[in-house]
Amino acid sequence: MGRHWQNIKLGKGKADSARSAKFTILGRAITMAAKEKGGDPSMNNKLRVAIDKAKESFMPKDNIERAIKRGTGELESAVIEEIVYEGYGPGGAAVLIDTLTDNRNRTVGNVKNAFSKNGGTFGSSNSVAWMFERKGVIRLNLESLEGRDLDEVELQMVDFGADDVIRNESELEIRTSVLGLIQVREAIEKAGYKIAEADLEYLAKDTTPYDADKHAGLTDLLEFLEADEDVKAVYTNVQF
Repeated sequence: MGRHWQNIKLGKGKADSARSAKFTILGRAITMAAKEKGGDPSMNNKLRVAIDKAKESFMPKDNIERAIKRGTGELESAVIEEIVYEGYGPGGAAVLIDTLTDNRNRTVGNVKNAFSKNGGTFGSSNSVAWMFERKGVIRLNLESLEGRDLDEVELQMVDFGADDVIRNESELEIRTSVLGLIQVREAIEKAGYKIAEADLEYLAKDTTPYDADKHAGLTDLLEFLEADEDVKAVYTNVQF
């Protein structure tokens, strides 16, 4: 029901810039995970998720290895924090911003600036977070399921341990508990399915439909936030 806002309108120049920023945030996620529970992904589920996410984005192997070493202390690294910011966008849309930063003053300043420039309001802690829940999310492109009975596929995902399965025009979205993400992913891969994306996300418990008049300027706000290199992901309760 909730939607992970994803920018699909990037031009080539923006795409190149976004690719670099994405590698920065992916590297920080790996470094932080390795620092918390060690550099062995077989013993550190959070690190494994971060590495898998980096591989899905075609992050070079050398970048991944350096990020792990920064986390284990083999290479020098700044202190990285995961901080979630909250606020309201145009039309009262709830907006949740998941960040990984090595400078919280810079990041909060940028987030506040994004809200003020795009008709939003920066919120206090838990002003909108209570509207979201943390879930494991695995996505399968429907193209990769061509020739399969989708109803049977959905039942199989539930057998694998999925909490919920949602089908839309282009993908199958499998939702799991936070702790169940790795287990369900492994079962899906073992069964021969090709996973397009798997990560922990914040999903809206209830959504409101997008209204172009009511939510005028909301997409500008979401894109502005997503362009910041400290921002890992942006979420809203508005269903596009």
